[in-house]
Amino acid sequence: MKITVFPSPLTGTLPAISSKSDVHRLLICAALADAPTEISLRGISEDIQATISCLTALGAKVHSEPERICVTPLVSVPTGFPTLFCGESGSTLRFLLPLLCHLYPNGGCVAGTGRLPFRPMEELKNVLADHGCRFSGQGLPLNCFGPLTPGVFRLPGNVSSQYVTGLLFVLPLLEADSQILFSSPVESSGYITMTRHTLSVFGIRTLDLAEGILVPGRQRYRSPGQVCADGDWSNAAFWLCAGALRQPVSVSGLAVDSLQGDKAVLSVLRGFGASVSVGEDMITVSPGKLRGMKLDGRQIPDLLPVLACVAACAAGETVIHGAARLRLKESDRIASVCDGLRNLGGTAAEQLDGMQISGGTVSGGTVSGFGDHRIVMAMAVLASCATGPVTITGAEAVRKSYPDFFQDFQFLGGKIYGDESR
Repeated sequence: MKITVFPSPLTGTLPAISSKSDVHRLLICAALADAPTEISLRGISEDIQATISCLTALGAKVHSEPERICVTPLVSVPTGFPTLFCGESGSTLRFLLPLLCHLYPNGGCVAGTGRLPFRPMEELKNVLADHGCRFSGQGLPLNCFGPLTPGVFRLPGNVSSQYVTGLLFVLPLLEADSQILFSSPVESSGYITMTRHTLSVFGIRTLDLAEGILVPGRQRYRSPGQVCADGDWSNAAFWLCAGALRQPVSVSGLAVDSLQGDKAVLSVLRGFGASVSVGEDMITVSPGKLRGMKLDGRQIPDLLPVLACVAACAAGETVIHGAARLRLKESDRIASVCDGLRNLGGTAAEQLDGMQISGGTVSGGTVSGFGDHRIVMAMAVLASCATGPVTITGAEAVRKSYPDFFQDFQFLGGKIYGDESR
């Protein structure tokens, strides 16, 4: 599906959609709890639908409405050999694989589509295999067998935080205590902090260790009854970055004390020279004299595509480093971003773990979305301040995390032509 964006400033106020990361975690905890849970939220994406589908396959009952999801937890585990179809959601796959091994020691299957079968899983499989699990097949579909046994789970800190979250969901259910130990500094640590907070909301204890996390066994998930999903800093970042480029943009419903690491977008935009105003329930970003900067991406990988687009409009050079894991996302985001910037007349060079961008003006043209929601949204924001129309192919990828992105884009004054403009 193609979308053509005509240059036009984005400005106005939008409410934040609910955090996909938070909703994944709330759904899984609710499915493991002792009583039903009602989750209030704004927006249900394809990735969230994938988690709902998998939890239903495991025996939970999930009723979805536009602004709430009601979860009736697993009362008993159905018999059989379940298949969890994860779509293209890496979170769904990595969060639920350890749980599947525990709930179905006699076997189950995980499957996916798109780029998901090619995304890394080896470290997670290896640490599960060290604790009694078996796997047949190298990729997806993957058959897995338990039971999972407690103990010491060793992981390097620079692998996906999703592996750690998957372990944190299941280890409290085991019959003895477990430890997750890191052999190197942890990247994307904010997502692990999010998981531990959500676990605490459902009565699960985790404790800090010098080199990791202690998870007591024999715990029970206890429903809080009602919870409200956090506003999504990751997707709000597209609008906040748009505010740095031409005219002010405000987003409501974002908690400044959120545990989401991507709230760092505010400090990065200040570093570029944008004006950032934080109100009681409103974040506003306004243009400033943008200048290039050096940016470490280890803790904020999901922000980097749209921040690279800000860099393309900033004076001077921006160097992004510490972002090697971008190559393992829905697309190789280092290559995807650089390709898009160059196709629009920008100057961008790939580096092994990042990119080097020289700012200036961007022209019209055609860019690929590479089947990647964050690339499509980043290029749409950049296109709003191009010198001519920009056509983005594969624009339907936004449904993965933000189905109403183009409707909100138009609400802020964006001008587009294509199927998503209706």
